[in-house]
Amino acid sequence: MQFGRTYEEFEVGAVYKHWPGKTVTEYDDHLFCLLTMNHHPLHMDVNYAENTTDFKQNVVVGNYIYSLLLGMSVPDVSGKAIANLEIESLRHVAPTFHGDTIYGETTVLDKTPSKSKSDRGIVYVETKGYKQDGTLVCVFRRKVMVPTAEYIDARGGEQPGRPELKEQGK
Repeated sequence: MQFGRTYEEFEVGAVYKHWPGKTVTEYDDHLFCLLTMNHHPLHMDVNYAENTTDFKQNVVVGNYIYSLLLGMSVPDVSGKAIANLEIESLRHVAPTFHGDTIYGETTVLDKTPSKSKSDRGIVYVETKGYKQDGTLVCVFRRKVMVPTAEYIDARGGEQPGRPELKEQGK
């Protein structure tokens, strides 16, 4: 399985469809709310959501959806990243509810070699997240610093920190 890409492997215009999707549960949403101290009743209180909002149900926290999509994109985009440099924009386009399944895809918008170090470059991407019915729910653009093949080779190859298996008795 590929885990990220080197600078040379990115092509402007390429689209990576992240797989598999993730069905968002009430537990996922509430845990994220608790971990981030977001106690807005729109996300945590069914009675409030049913009786006082246009949605008539809890809405999943938008930043959980963003985080989920960011994570989904790691094997295709930033698995080899040196650094995430910038989240240029983040738009929550439509609500997500408990039971919705989120899918994502990332388009390479641009790439530029580093001006200061020849063993890396900057890749500019846009990630879109959508529900099982195709409804767009989230869009964000970011810049990622990724290594070149030269960088990977100089540091021990694809998995430099992976230990070798030691058989007992050998």
